[in-house]
Amino acid sequence: MAEFIKLYNDNPDPRKIAKIVNVLRKGGLIIYPTDTVYGLGCDITNSRALEKIARIKGVKLAKANWSFICPDLSNLSDYVKQIDTSTFKILKRALPGPYTFILPGSNNLPKDFKKKKTVGIRVPDNTIAKTIVTELGNPIVSTSIRDDDDILEYTTDPELILEKWNNLVDIVIDGGYGDNIASTIIDLSEGEPVVIREGKGNLDIL
Repeated sequence: MAEFIKLYNDNPDPRKIAKIVNVLRKGGLIIYPTDTVYGLGCDITNSRALEKIARIKGVKLAKANWSFICPDLSNLSDYVKQIDTSTFKILKRALPGPYTFILPGSNNLPKDFKKKKTVGIRVPDNTIAKTIVTELGNPIVSTSIRDDDDILEYTTDPELILEKWNNLVDIVIDGGYGDNIASTIIDLSEGEPVVIREGKGNLDIL
């Protein structure tokens, strides 16, 4: 049974954050708010937790394309090869914000991602998500929680999310109603920006 934890984006309770981080360190799975849709995540360094998410999503871990939620751009070089000035300027303009950027992966990627040539980097404009990854000390892997509904692709109500995911994850964070539009995905791995998916967030940043 998942624990339901209420957090306020303008001032997340440090004790509750510490509890969530502790669960992540032990290999737990969480559902948490971002500046777009709610995400399913775990510690990117925990193989067992990554395997669990892969099973839930019905994919092989080696083939999974998940993004890394980072608190800011300061540790980018841990996961991404050196990027040129124009690419960095786009990132600075866009982040934090509702974008996922595909960038060339570095040799320092955690072992489960070593074979990845590219990684998706996300810095959401959401205090809850950023505080969790800051306290954890490394990114969490993230994949959005899709719905089976044909009309509504993403569930926005945390209580409905809890109902559906109660037996699959350890914690569902109630950070208020989520959005139902996913992030805009932009591939910067080859230098020239290529828009893979237009979602929330406009393209004026390019």
